[in-house]
Amino acid sequence: MMTRESMFEDDALMIRLQEGDSSALQEVVSRYEGALVGFFIRNTRDIQLSEDLAQETFLKVYQQAWDYLPLGKFRGWLFRIARNLLIDDVRRRTNDALVRAIRRPHDAEDDILQRIASELKTATDQASQREITKLVEAGLQTLPEEQREVFTLHHYGGLGLPEVAQIMDTPLATSKSRLRLAKEKLADYLRSQGVEPDETSE
Repeated sequence: MMTRESMFEDDALMIRLQEGDSSALQEVVSRYEGALVGFFIRNTRDIQLSEDLAQETFLKVYQQAWDYLPLGKFRGWLFRIARNLLIDDVRRRTNDALVRAIRRPHDAEDDILQRIASELKTATDQASQREITKLVEAGLQTLPEEQREVFTLHHYGGLGLPEVAQIMDTPLATSKSRLRLAKEKLADYLRSQGVEPDETSE
């Protein structure tokens, strides 16, 4: 979860960027590249596309730096840009961007997936951690788009549900409902694959 100190650091970086310090952008990239790529991968399953969209997101951050108000809400602002780029890309791709299965790109993604898998893994050793994370990846693709986006923004993006609701322009109750349904459907998917998930709550 984001700490107050982290939010202050994000704002300080954006103020530097607004003042013309281009090195601040590299620090933003270092802080958020892994989370952004993870978000895009879980929604496109295309590593190259995900990396391109992450870079495009950072370019938008640079271009729109003056639109940002330093009120401690940078992460939500960043992922709103990312989600809009994802929607635009999916609309451009009539052959559907959610087609090509890929392997995880780097260790940072393993860490993220292990956190999600730890919530869903069986209490007994029915499958290895790696097998479960693969099942979670596959299960995500069975979710409706809105539920998958809420789940990935919340878990992979590390955003609180109020931030997710703001990004997706929906009531908080709707985001909570979509997250609950996403978890239930992921649990059902795992059961269909022979894995009994632990009970989870939000």
